[in-house]
Amino acid sequence: MENPIFHSPVREDGFAGLGDYAAIGEGRSVALIAPDGAIDWWCAPNLDAKPLFDRLLDAGLGGYFQIAPRTPYQVSRRYRDNSNVLETRFETDSGSVLLTESINSTLAGRLPWCELARRIEGVSGEVELAITLRFGTAAETRSPWVADNEKGKVFHIAEIMAMFRTSEDIQITELDDEQVCATLRTTAGSRSLCALLVTEKEPLAVPPLEAIDQRIETSHTGWTSWVESLSYAGSYPALVKRSALSLKFLWYSPTGALAAAATTSLPEGIGGEKNYDYRYAWVRDACLIIKAFVYIGALEDCKAAFSWLSQTIMRHGVRLRACYALNGDEVPAERYPPLSGYKNSQPVRVGNNARDQLQLSMYGDMLVTAQHFIEAGHVLDITTSRMLGELANCCADHWRQKDCGIWELPELQHYTHSKMACWMALDRAVALAESHHIEPTWLGRWQRERDRIRDWIESHCWSEQKQAYLFYAGSDDRLDASLALVHNYGSAVNRQRMLLTYRAIQQELGDGSAMLYRYSGVREEESTFLACCFWLVEAWAEMGETGQAEQAMQEILDTLDGQGNVDIFNEMYDVRSQSWRGNMPQGLSHLALICAAQALSEAQSSA
Repeated sequence: MENPIFHSPVREDGFAGLGDYAAIGEGRSVALIAPDGAIDWWCAPNLDAKPLFDRLLDAGLGGYFQIAPRTPYQVSRRYRDNSNVLETRFETDSGSVLLTESINSTLAGRLPWCELARRIEGVSGEVELAITLRFGTAAETRSPWVADNEKGKVFHIAEIMAMFRTSEDIQITELDDEQVCATLRTTAGSRSLCALLVTEKEPLAVPPLEAIDQRIETSHTGWTSWVESLSYAGSYPALVKRSALSLKFLWYSPTGALAAAATTSLPEGIGGEKNYDYRYAWVRDACLIIKAFVYIGALEDCKAAFSWLSQTIMRHGVRLRACYALNGDEVPAERYPPLSGYKNSQPVRVGNNARDQLQLSMYGDMLVTAQHFIEAGHVLDITTSRMLGELANCCADHWRQKDCGIWELPELQHYTHSKMACWMALDRAVALAESHHIEPTWLGRWQRERDRIRDWIESHCWSEQKQAYLFYAGSDDRLDASLALVHNYGSAVNRQRMLLTYRAIQQELGDGSAMLYRYSGVREEESTFLACCFWLVEAWAEMGETGQAEQAMQEILDTLDGQGNVDIFNEMYDVRSQSWRGNMPQGLSHLALICAAQALSEAQSSA
């Protein structure tokens, strides 16, 4: 997809556009970089830690780390091919500069500290750059201070130590507890480096600048090696690879957990209240990312994520929680730090109360994911096999309950998606038992409960008047785009009803194209939900409607082409203002593209 060129980027009330950020990361943390060379978000050393840079949520109080020309400029950005190393080119009247950025790792894996490296190369002429580093105070709960050390200046931010290292040609003009200011004049062929080394509750290693600079290339080699190991050979290969690289931002290497996104509280609608913390591992999102990893042949990531998820579920008990912390602990309850929020969108949240919700669809997520894992050629251990059997029994016990649904709504209802996902859970349990992957002791019960769920759905969730499956039983004429996720139910139970439902969803939840809102009545308070758009493409393809799937896929890509982000998807896209909304990089958005491309590839090859 085409990346835009920015002309002297201007912030609105101190904020860059949500669609204007690029990301860098190393499997432990993710930094977001605006077109004006400012890192406005970086939680270090971990993805769910307090942010070192948080101007994304408060233009006045927030910290940032900026490198930019002092005079007007144009800026263009791109990722290196098959890599998450970012290149930014500044063009001024007096010359041009290339900025190469990476959170470094080694070929053996991530470093035992965070190493954010920013290489500055003069391409032509002369350019004077301003460099500003200001640490965030985590909503005024910590006060940075600097101390001298024989290796350099060490900043202390609560329990974090950080060292700002630069090449000798960078001139420090101001350095105190709160910020560092510096200048650099580039010339054709010049090469300089800024780096930030970070650790928490641990000693801080101080490698030579030359080693930091070289690790940018080592990191690039690591990314390209990973992409080259993938086995995907279907349609849209460039988009699939880029989405795969975006999902790698969310793969938390210390444990194997998969975060839903790298940010918190970015609004689904500017000025609205739907601002949530997504820096945790949702069972739903993790299962769908694992499915995408299976499709692209990312064996190591798939195994690590599935193992972490299974072990975490067993640790907490098989009555599933909606989400878990990246270290496997309980997600903290929501609290509300006194930050202004992105463009004054309140509240800013840390933690997520979805942890306490009942979401019945997770049983289907786990059993379906297990089957994908096995079909990819992997083998279940006895402990995991028994856990899956227990999940099937829990599903059989609880499917009759109302729940919060996939959209985590406060209103308990008999959501159609939840019931269909429960049907899928028991259908997969039956298949896994019949193929001897899980114990068959309860096979007969699972079969009977599966059929009861089917009969309940057909009796309570179908509307003859609407000619569609409803949002929830008794919801009159309301629809839910997440039914695209459970196309297997339609294929096995009632194909005609499911196809009619998808046509109704396209007509009533769309904006005149393939861009979809999540459910009826929500378009006034949020934007189109990118994952739903791709899920419907996948559903059309899986149900044999290849032409419809191809058309929808092209409409989505045409809508998004050139719209801001450097190949990084947010959660939502506002078709009215042509701007991105919600947290980023959003795992659901990227995995849904991969699954849509895979489904289309299979449909086209069998046509």
